Amino acid sequence: MTDLPHQLGMPLRDDVLHRRSALPRKPDPVELVDTLARLVPLDVARDTEALHAVSCGAPARMGDRIVDAYDPDDHIWRYMSGGPFADADALAAWLAPQAAATDGLALCVRDLATDRPVGVVNYLANQPEHLKVELGSIWYSPLVQGTGVNAEVTALLCAHAFGLGYRRVEWKCDALNERSRRAALAFGFRYEGVQEAHYVIKGRNRDTAWFRILDHEWPAISERWSARPAH
Repeated sequence: MTDLPHQLGMPLRDDVLHRRSALPRKPDPVELVDTLARLVPLDVARDTEALHAVSCGAPARMGDRIVDAYDPDDHIWRYMSGGPFADADALAAWLAPQAAATDGLALCVRDLATDRPVGVVNYLANQPEHLKVELGSIWYSPLVQGTGVNAEVTALLCAHAFGLGYRRVEWKCDALNERSRRAALAFGFRYEGVQEAHYVIKGRNRDTAWFRILDHEWPAISERWSARPAH
């Protein structure tokens, strides 16, 4: 379902307006699968131990992929609201509010070949009354960074949201997070600017860079990603 290109003050069709009451505040649980990854609702008790093992800086192996000891702050946590985490209990305490959020859905990213947890993604700040939702609190183990998993998961999340009837999918990141900013643009999100003094994170100021995809833009973006070379 798509709308005409958006214009200031454009009246919306009745079927578009009806979607606002059809969508729940807390997104419904869903399982999404593609060639590299499977997304399932995060179960903090089930998933945290394995997630901590692949995000704490210790050497790790998954199939033929091996990572040596690494700096978890540099590779994963520097621009996140939490982490690095000393143990699985600390990670669980940070993940639990995401799983319980009344306006969000936390999903565990599992490597399709091994079924091992390798990261977490979220639908955040869901506002069905405005038909918009955010993708956020996204992180991956170095075991799958640079493998195409992030792109595939982002496409799955966008396709699901637009399929439900959302008009706008947002991506926000620390304005200093160049890796996230490059990823957003590569995935087809449009840069909208920086909101200054947006948050205080880990005792420091965070300016936030905003990106978005609108529903009428999604078909062309989706087609481009469907045609991308296999990883």
